[in-house]
Formats: sequence, C-alpha cells, structure tokens
Amino acid sequence: MAVRINRRRFVGMTAGVAGGVLPSMTNKGLAQFPGQLTIRTGSGGSYGQAVIESYVKPFQADTGIKVTAITDLTNPAQLELMVTTKSVTADVVALAQGAALAAAKRGYLEEIDYSIYKKEELDSIEQFAKQPFGVGSVIYSFVMVYSPAKFSSKPTAWADLWNVKKFPGIRVFSSGQLGIQGPWEEALLADGAPADKLYPMDIDRIFASLDEIKPFVRKWWTTGAEIQKIMHENVADILNSYDGRAVLSIEQGAPLEISRKQSKLTWDYWAIPKGSPNVDNAQKFIEFATRAERQAAFAQRFPIGPTNRNAYKLIPDNVARKLASYPDYMASSIPMDMNWYAQIGSDGLSNGQRLAQRWNDWILI
Repeated sequence: MAVRINRRRFVGMTAGVAGGVLPSMTNKGLAQFPGQLTIRTGSGGSYGQAVIESYVKPFQADTGIKVTAITDLTNPAQLELMVTTKSVTADVVALAQGAALAAAKRGYLEEIDYSIYKKEELDSIEQFAKQPFGVGSVIYSFVMVYSPAKFSSKPTAWADLWNVKKFPGIRVFSSGQLGIQGPWEEALLADGAPADKLYPMDIDRIFASLDEIKPFVRKWWTTGAEIQKIMHENVADILNSYDGRAVLSIEQGAPLEISRKQSKLTWDYWAIPKGSPNVDNAQKFIEFATRAERQAAFAQRFPIGPTNRNAYKLIPDNVARKLASYPDYMASSIPMDMNWYAQIGSDGLSNGQRLAQRWNDWILI
C-alpha cells in the first residue's frame, strides 16, 4: 500500500502501538528480549486495528510472546535503512508485492521457515503467496468506485473515468509517488491497451494518457486511510481505491458503488527484515497469521481477501463475495506483474523507481 512522504522518516515512529510500548532505541536498534516481537502492520486505521484483533492479541494469548504492533507502513527506504545500518527495529513487516520482490533481490529479507507449517495449512495457501522471502498476507485489488446518484449510466471501465464529457464530476486518483502502485495500468487500459498485453509497460504511453486526465483530478491520494476518509466524506464522484477500503466505506454508509471490471490484483507479504533479533518469534507469528482460521477472522473485520483458500470455508458467503480473492473475481482480475516493476535497467533503476522518478517530475508541471 502507499505511504505518505512525511512518514519516510524512519526514526519518527509515532504511529499507534498495541501490545506494549516501544522500548528505548540504541545504535543497534530497539532493545529486544526473549518472548518479545515487534511488527509493522502495513497500514493504520481500521486495517491496523483488524491486524491487532485478529492476529496480535490471539498470538499473544496462544504463545505468551509479547507483541508490539506499530500500525504503520514500511516503505523500501525504511527497510533498506534498517538492514544496511544493522538497526532492525521491526521483526515482522507487511510489504507490498513489488517492495518485497525488490527487497529480496537486495538480500534484505530473511528466508521463511516453512518446516514449522502444518501440511494442511501450507497446501491451502495460494502457490504464488509462498515465496522464500515472505508469505502472502492479503490479496486485494484496485477498483473503480463511483457515486450512482451522479451518473445516468454506470461507469465500468477505466476509459469511463477518462471520459469527462459522459461522466462529469470530481475525480480522485492514486498517486504514483512511490512508483509501484500508481495509476499506470489504468492509464494504459483507458488508452485502449489490451488487458493481457499491458506488460512490459510503455512508460511514455502511460504519461501521455495521464496528461489527458490530469487537469480533471482534484486530488491524488497516497494511503488507504486517506482514500477511505475521502469516500466517507463523499467528496468525490468517481475514483479508484483499494477494494477493501471501498467495501468498508459502503458498509459504513457511503453512497457509492464498486465496479470490479478491469480491477488490478495484487497482494502483500509478511516478511522478516534481515538481521531481526527475534527471527524465531517472527517465523511463529507469520505462520500463525496465515492460518485459515486467523485469516477468516481478519477478513470479517476488514474486507480484504485471504491467501489461505481454506479461510473461505469459515467466511459467510455474503462476506466472501466482497473479497478480491473470491474465485469469481480472481478469474476476471488483472494480476499486476511485479517482476516487471522490480526489473533493473542499465541505469541501475528498477522500473518502479523509474516510474516514481518520472511521476515526481510530471506532477510538478
């Protein structure tokens, strides 16, 4: 998920904490003790609270290991700083797919110990979610969200968001400042690119398409909590959003609808920063958090898809149909190719970094 620029300050850990207070920091990172674990949940707000209720508290009760949960994201710069300065202050981090792949290529992540998993649990986790560097935590998608009261017909494809004459109204769109989760695929789809031929992406074509919609975008959002607030306040007519944030907003009364056509699918990983002082506890937490029962509990607190297929046996159908990894939606979604994002060119930059660099110049024009 995206992150605000002002959260890049690695030492400024002022986010919400559960399960205990942060120990004192030293030049070797946070003080660590046996039976302790520090995790970064991947997001704050209702998502972070769902992590605490579904994973952190039950894990503490089950193991006796005290968990400090920092309800915030970990961006690639933070992870690199932790590992390269040997100041690892989080034992478990939630990373977007692209960030996890890039970090693994640079040797910043510990290897997952799959020997501690029960066979039934391991076999039911989606194959793509089981990597040497991390285990899939959630599956989600970027979807179109719109106000049905605003339009006489329903927008269904990204070309509709670009069509300001047929669908006039206030537009809000995701920022590309971090490179990986910007509106790149949407821009190409709006320009007529076939869904099965998006990669390798044509960066010049992306920005030519974005040039067309840029004057009509009121705001470029950066975090899930931010876009949820926008939806809750009903200040946009058509936008893109994480599907879970949109579902939650609608459940809380936002007069909006979701179009899952041309939704782009991705997933996050639980991972362990290289040099974590509590690797064994971190391995135990990730195993616990990827069990079907725990993921089912999480999905019922926050509408985001599980990576463990057996979780669907425990999720009511009316809830399951709201999740990105529901089989019908998985079949029609467009998976993001994070291997393309992580590819490094002759200039030493990954495609994701190249997109971020181009965006940060483009947005100022």
